[in-house]
Amino acid sequence: MFFESFTDTVIDHFMCPRNCGMMPDADSEGTAGDPDCGDSLTIYLKVKNDTITDINFLVFGCVAAVATSSMTTELAKGKSLEAAYKITDKDITDALGGLPENKLHCSVLGADALKAAIDSYRQRP
Repeated sequence: MFFESFTDTVIDHFMCPRNCGMMPDADSEGTAGDPDCGDSLTIYLKVKNDTITDINFLVFGCVAAVATSSMTTELAKGKSLEAAYKITDKDITDALGGLPENKLHCSVLGADALKAAIDSYRQRP
């Protein structure tokens, strides 16, 4: 079966993604994409006192792209901007219990889009 190569945590985040959807009143957003596979991720942030109080995402991609996007939001929510900025693709992959080798690039999307959203927030006037 297709899902056999994914951990139960990956399947859970794919089937029931956390923090999914647009955030029209976001303080910031960041986008990352992978031109080789066509995946694209946008992360939206609400920030108060340099802490991520709310975070949402929209993703176009595969099972791993959805799961890594969902996990990225879970890892970042409630963290200071500084702590969230340090979240790596390895942190995301580890939190999901691993990914197949050919899907590791999906976790990079999460880390990159999160950093882009934080950078955008920090560059606000």
